[in-house]
Amino acid sequence: MFVRGMMRSLGFAMLLLAGGASHATPQADGGLIYRDHCATCHSGGPDGRAPGVASLMYMSPRSILAALQTGKMKPVADVLSKDEQRTVAEWITGRPLAETGMPASAYCAAEASESTDGAIAWSGWGGDLTGAGFRDASQAGLNPGTVARLKLKWVFAFPEATQARSQPAVVGDSLITGSQWGQVYALDQATGCIRWSFRAGAAVRGAISVAEVGDGSKVVYFADYMTHVYALDASDGHLIWKTKVGRHKDAAVTGSVSVHAGRVFVPLTSMEVAAAGDATYPCCTSSGAAVALDAKQGTELWYHRVIPEPATRVGRTSVETDVFAPSGAPVWSSPTVDVARGRVYLGTGENYTRPATHQSDAVLALDLRSGALAWSFQGTSEDAYNVACNRSDEHPSCPSPEGPDLDFGMAPILLRRAKDGRDILVVGQKSGMVFGLDPDQDGMRLWSTRVGSGSTLGGVHWGISGDSERAYVTVSDHPRSRIPARFAARGRTPGVYALDLMSSEVVWSSATPADVCGDRRGCFRGHSAAPTVIPGVVFAGSLDGWMRAHATETGRVLWEFDTTQDFRGINGIDGRGGAIDGPGPVVSKGRLFVNSGYGLFTQMPGNLLMAFEVRAD
Repeated sequence: MFVRGMMRSLGFAMLLLAGGASHATPQADGGLIYRDHCATCHSGGPDGRAPGVASLMYMSPRSILAALQTGKMKPVADVLSKDEQRTVAEWITGRPLAETGMPASAYCAAEASESTDGAIAWSGWGGDLTGAGFRDASQAGLNPGTVARLKLKWVFAFPEATQARSQPAVVGDSLITGSQWGQVYALDQATGCIRWSFRAGAAVRGAISVAEVGDGSKVVYFADYMTHVYALDASDGHLIWKTKVGRHKDAAVTGSVSVHAGRVFVPLTSMEVAAAGDATYPCCTSSGAAVALDAKQGTELWYHRVIPEPATRVGRTSVETDVFAPSGAPVWSSPTVDVARGRVYLGTGENYTRPATHQSDAVLALDLRSGALAWSFQGTSEDAYNVACNRSDEHPSCPSPEGPDLDFGMAPILLRRAKDGRDILVVGQKSGMVFGLDPDQDGMRLWSTRVGSGSTLGGVHWGISGDSERAYVTVSDHPRSRIPARFAARGRTPGVYALDLMSSEVVWSSATPADVCGDRRGCFRGHSAAPTVIPGVVFAGSLDGWMRAHATETGRVLWEFDTTQDFRGINGIDGRGGAIDGPGPVVSKGRLFVNSGYGLFTQMPGNLLMAFEVRAD
């Protein structure tokens, strides 16, 4: 693999020096396409979020092609034909495109077909409408005394995948999860065999939600990356309805849907942030959004555009490309539903162009019934950024002055404090700041504290969890990210932090070990994934591929497991673990379910869903 990577990099360098040739072979044609359309961003710039060719070649042709056709790179790759997209995917990886099927042995026997009898034990991001990632002792079936005896029970390997990032739902004795290629699987919790599967049109990145309908049956809800929302019968996976909610050509869903009182709430982001890397692209006209659908029929009930006013032409770049504003303020994460107050909470990201708006880098509270804005809280003002700013030279499409890209990328979580019985919204930002907001006082700031230095991949990335005493915060501060000097701040060491819900005081911190990566490619120190909490224990996965259980009182590590190993999946597919990023692990009735693998931002790819349970030996 290393030799092939060296040859690939050398071949690409020679191609650049030669300037291409009209009589090139199909393999060389892929190199020319890469040079003309990809190399500008994938040449190892200072940000590190666009991996170089030496990193891309470790991916499968299918993963490259998915990124080009239905993923993050679609806005850039739309200028290429389907044949050109396939050619460059095969050239980068040095392998022909082939789809690995699931063997028949991966499916459960007929007598194990009953899949959804029993309660809904985990649904949506963080397990419930609050997004808090907390399970009580009865729900968890684990405690500080038993967690040290957790042992690996089975591993499910997603074919050809480089990411495992869909948080499963737990229904009865089934585990329902999405995947990078759009398949949704219902797995037997005890054995990992497949009870049913369904294929969506694009990646299912977010958590799976399940709700019980009037007749007592259960329905599975989720969205794919291309903004299709699905409702499936939980008993057998058959399609009930499918609705496309994106209105802009570059709209996408990277978060999770939430379901409450007959409504499905869907977050919308925009990949125009990537399209702006092309100096000829007229950036930008999109806005983040949230949509409410009728849970029975999939019809739209309301649509809230984060930036209310439409974008208009506000100028031209130095290369005479039109600039439009206001734009951006994407919603990367999941809606949090506050049943008592009738609110839906969203976190938003940066503007893509100037002038900036008050809705960017903000927490928004929407009326649950109408979608109208009730209040907003802005963490960082005047943040305008797009991927053109990643270039080491001055790109004409980068807003001036360049913003720091400090999204609220996580879902706000709603907690009830034990000491005064009051609710508090806790939200973290890529700036490294954590805020406590009062949901009864229009989001008034109760406290704030810094836990990270902050950067484009730094600070608080995917989330926070909490109980009635503390919020548990993971800090990334990814070493391959950047921030303009005027926004730089002095933070703390990447790791896990426990904050007192009353004072925001750091009760304890547990730094990510500095000596576990060694020479492993793509291994980084830091915690980007959301944690999960049970009484006495907080589970937190790291970018180094380790899953650790910390004592909630002290932060002491009670149990740990290195997921970056080779495994033969219970489904007959070879797999390997990698960086742990995105959602927190799922805990239910004595079992722990962990995703491993996150092949973005030059991190370690992987394709595993791992099940652990307590054993006596």
